[in-house]
Amino acid sequence: MSREASGMREQWAETGMGAAVIAVAAAFLIYSLSVGGVGKTRGAYDVTARFGEAGSLAPGAAVSVAGVKVGTVSQITLDPKTYMAVARLSLDPTVKLPSDSTAKITSDSLLGGVHVAIAPGAAPDDLKPGGEIENTQGAVDLFGLIGQVMRPQDAKPASAAPATAEAR
Repeated sequence: MSREASGMREQWAETGMGAAVIAVAAAFLIYSLSVGGVGKTRGAYDVTARFGEAGSLAPGAAVSVAGVKVGTVSQITLDPKTYMAVARLSLDPTVKLPSDSTAKITSDSLLGGVHVAIAPGAAPDDLKPGGEIENTQGAVDLFGLIGQVMRPQDAKPASAAPATAEAR
């Protein structure tokens, strides 16, 4: 057997192994997307919520009521007029929320990850598909709060310091 034939056989084996790895990876991706629930739920209805600060909220994040997942964040865009983050929430059609419900971006843990928590209101009418949750609370900058506690700012005005130095 010649060296060229052996090399050619080795190349075909490597090509076949590469194709098998790509096929397995594609199958795993398709399976994980179908089981993981990423994307729009069948029969779901969309509502929007505007937040002053979206933090690390991303499409695919959970939307929950009382700790129970009732939907996902399907899209986040920036309103060019108000500079607010507009989140489109895809909700389970069996969950009817009062029109005065409140949406809040909440941290999953100290390590990161956020979701939208909805607190139902008491209005007699329900939030309609395509409607908007008016009462919202954006993400809280946890590191900014910790920084303020660690380095509290002086309450004195900045112009007072030079005046006392001149008086001496």
